[in-house]
Amino acid sequence: MTTPTKLVLATHNAKKLAELRRLAADQNLPFEIVGLDDVTAYPEPAETERSFEGNALLKARACVAATGLPALADDSGIAVDLLNGMPGVRSARWAGAGATDQANLDLLIAQLADTDPAERTARFVCAVAYVAPDGTEHVLRETMEGTLVSEPRGGNGFGYDPIFVAEGHTRTNAELSPAEKDAISHRGKAVRAMLTWLVDQRPAERQEG
Repeated sequence: MTTPTKLVLATHNAKKLAELRRLAADQNLPFEIVGLDDVTAYPEPAETERSFEGNALLKARACVAATGLPALADDSGIAVDLLNGMPGVRSARWAGAGATDQANLDLLIAQLADTDPAERTARFVCAVAYVAPDGTEHVLRETMEGTLVSEPRGGNGFGYDPIFVAEGHTRTNAELSPAEKDAISHRGKAVRAMLTWLVDQRPAERQEG
């Protein structure tokens, strides 16, 4: 496998793209990273898998097939213990197909109303998949443990960040600076590990896929 110099992040989410570029720059990694808005449009697959890993692979495989370029894709979401691990893979669609971040956030807050704050434990989960045109595939999964608050706080981040307080912290993810969040987040950990893997291949991992 040849270490790529150009990667497509299979997303239209400008904040995710900026986050990946920031993490790559922090590690001095020489990748040109583009998003789906930078390549020719193609029919994107529905996220029909029941695991974060499955959806990440589905998106990365479709991107490689359409663009001919190595692709990274992530599937991430929040798993709330009081909701038996939901929203899970449906985090981006919790309030229905095409729901906004705000609608999803409002619904989750409503579902946790009148619950014991000590029981609002949750975790963010992120699976990142790399797929190359030569068939190489690699998937990594990371989590960030924490609790949920009932009132949104902070203007940074996105999604459920305004109500999530990471373990060992007192501020929500949305109150953290981008650098502070990157250092502890599920996506930050998964992406850093994946970018490092792309540069420093280990023999056992080269056989995966």
